[in-house]
Amino acid sequence: MEQEQTIPLTSVELTGLHQTYISDSMAGCVYSHFLETVKDPEIKMVVEHALDISKQRVERIKGIFTEENIPVPIGFTEQDVNLEAPRLFSDKFYLTYINQMAKGGLSNFGFLLPQMFRNDVLTLFSKCLSSTIQLNTEATLLSLEKGLAIRPPTIPYPEKVEFVHKQSFLVGFFAEKRPLTGMEISSLYANIQTNNLGEAMAIAFGQVAQSDKIRDYIMRGKQISEKHINIFSSLLRAEELPAPQTWEQEVTDSTEAPFSEKLMMFHFGMMNFSGISNYGRALSTSQRSDLATAYSRLTAEILKFAEDGTNIMINEGWMEQQPMAADRNDLIKGS
Repeated sequence: MEQEQTIPLTSVELTGLHQTYISDSMAGCVYSHFLETVKDPEIKMVVEHALDISKQRVERIKGIFTEENIPVPIGFTEQDVNLEAPRLFSDKFYLTYINQMAKGGLSNFGFLLPQMFRNDVLTLFSKCLSSTIQLNTEATLLSLEKGLAIRPPTIPYPEKVEFVHKQSFLVGFFAEKRPLTGMEISSLYANIQTNNLGEAMAIAFGQVAQSDKIRDYIMRGKQISEKHINIFSSLLRAEELPAPQTWEQEVTDSTEAPFSEKLMMFHFGMMNFSGISNYGRALSTSQRSDLATAYSRLTAEILKFAEDGTNIMINEGWMEQQPMAADRNDLIKGS
């Protein structure tokens, strides 16, 4: 243990801990309000589990930072949540939200875990991944039980092994367009689901935001989500495939904010990051040229939207700086 403490954190370990602390402190605020307003006893158990996971991670990371004499991030606290505010979403949405956040966590922790080397940090992120798998399974099974799960469409089973023989397999414009592959369908479906979630969040946050600037930004996000949903859905409909249902009907008519505007803006930034990552992964697995072109164009739109959101966070003094490499030029000038 003494030898373990003498090993400094790597850049990935330090940044991963920092960002996980902030994200889970935000999640703790969201789940705390969910827990105050949820009615369904089975969904309540999933909310309690999600909240417990976030609290445990925050405390464990705080312990590592304290041991290393690293300033603990501010993140989000009880000041960022009003537990007495009316609910913004239905119980159905709570379950869907947790399920989608777990899926995002699986991607994030799956990326970070192979880059962890110090034993305590490796153990922590291994537990982060395993607990997220457990939460995702729990939320998925309950969604299936309650008829809320949105399954991707089915396609015919292959009858024999076939190979691609024509370059037109890569073409996606005009008359040479081929049917979508299973992986392309999966990506379109998943990206519609995340945009549906984002659209519902934008409606809810737009109802309760007090600042015109932040409300306008959030409503711009709603318009982008709607646009992307329509594009992806039209690609599925062209193949006679269904698109996932929307969730805006699960937003209540409350206009009292349960969350601070800082939290709402950070949440949008997190969704932007997730969207960019999802589109990049979809681009890498989509071999039809019209899909590649669409993902590239829409990613550029999200990048611009994310940049504008970051500027708002900076101007409001809400954005905590990530750990950074030493600025050697500045150090040399200082000497």
